[in-house]
Amino acid sequence: MNRVRADEEEYWHSSKFRAFTFDDEDDELSQLKESKRAVNSLRDIVDDDDDDLERVSWSGEPVGSISWSIKETASGSTTSLDGRDSSLQKGSSSYAALPKQVSSYSLSSLFKGGCESRFLCAAHLCLSLSALTDTGVKNYAPELRRPKAEYKDYSSDWSPKETVRRMQRGKVCSLERFRSLQDKLVLLDEAVAGHDGNVITAVLIFLKRTLRREILFRELEVRQVALCHLIHFLRETGEQKFLLDLLRFLDRTEEVALSQYREHLNIQDIEKRREFLKGCIGLPFSAEDTSHIQDHYTLLERQIIIEANDRHLETAGQSELFRKHPRKASILNMPLVTTLFYSCFYHYTEAEGMFSSPTNLKKTFKIPDKQYVLTALAARAKLRAWGDVDALLTTKNWLGYTKKKAPIGFHRVVEILQRNNAPVQVLQEYVRLVEDVETRLNLATKYKCHGVVIETYRDLKDRIQLTAYKSKVERGSAEEEKINSILSNMVRNAY
Repeated sequence: MNRVRADEEEYWHSSKFRAFTFDDEDDELSQLKESKRAVNSLRDIVDDDDDDLERVSWSGEPVGSISWSIKETASGSTTSLDGRDSSLQKGSSSYAALPKQVSSYSLSSLFKGGCESRFLCAAHLCLSLSALTDTGVKNYAPELRRPKAEYKDYSSDWSPKETVRRMQRGKVCSLERFRSLQDKLVLLDEAVAGHDGNVITAVLIFLKRTLRREILFRELEVRQVALCHLIHFLRETGEQKFLLDLLRFLDRTEEVALSQYREHLNIQDIEKRREFLKGCIGLPFSAEDTSHIQDHYTLLERQIIIEANDRHLETAGQSELFRKHPRKASILNMPLVTTLFYSCFYHYTEAEGMFSSPTNLKKTFKIPDKQYVLTALAARAKLRAWGDVDALLTTKNWLGYTKKKAPIGFHRVVEILQRNNAPVQVLQEYVRLVEDVETRLNLATKYKCHGVVIETYRDLKDRIQLTAYKSKVERGSAEEEKINSILSNMVRNAY
């Protein structure tokens, strides 16, 4: 026994090995390696010859026997581990009897790469050593503890500046230690100075939870950066009541009104939404915003009326237009331009006194001519109603003369008609009305309006381009004969 204790003292106090301590100088990995090296050295103290120890299985049968092989093969890894734990608890207190009653392997084999030791992690090592009752064996490999560094993020007395710096690096820091108002405000100022939006938001959430609203609002009023972060956060998270209280404290009446108006998006019932919008008209908006709210309410009223009538016509099958072109969606809650397109598509010929009439919508909501023509043209072209397109673009002056006029430009008219597969004859009529010569030639060439190209080159008296364009038309066609006639006239006029 004296020899064993002398060996212990020599082991722990020799310069080759270092005793386990809980000082947090190294990380967990280095301490684990040190503990493994300490246990590896036990084979020199316990026994000089591992081969003299008889190795048995956890069930007590000699390793290598037929019955041991069958049982080890049939048992799963989970059952095997459970068996080891129960056997460890039944082991003798004397380490001399350890090989037969506690484990099938000597302690030195735990880290020598044996077939079972490959599956033993540091946690199993701690469990096995703690099960031994002999105090001498426990001293060889003390139980591993969690390094103190893991607790520093929670328990250390970090200053506000250090706390913000650690949060910027992604470290987990507890803010609960900042209890006084002064400390919390210093922490917020440091977060703002760090220019990290995530850190600022995290600190604001902490202050929102730990300060009374009046105090928080008063301090944020003089910290505009933090205030903007909090307002954006409240809008993103949908904390409407808290946001309204903050805006009222700041006397931002228009923002309060807009925030309340935004609540209509969460109302699904159409009648309740209409009543809510009606109540929003009296909120303290600016003059321009009040006009928009009024238009929104009026538009929704119109949509409700149009939707009810059209659903009845579609269900009853009384309208040929609805039979040929069934509606793809409800008109409710659609924008004004979409409503106008719908009206031009299904109710284009209705009188102005009808709520669903396009001209009624144009007059009620003061839709500009350019927007109206663009929308109506797209709707009528989609129905291939070329007569309506012609009437839409024809105007009459005070003398009774008519002419074509397009507020959006005839080049855009041609593009819209071509997208809706307008015939060449219709396209040519509007390509001729494009004023810019180069644009007219490009459109005529692109959409194969040969007559417009020939007429333009004729007006330009460009024989070279006419001769070149002759190769692009069919032989024997009317276009080729027209080009030949123009070229002949040019030759005669030259002489």
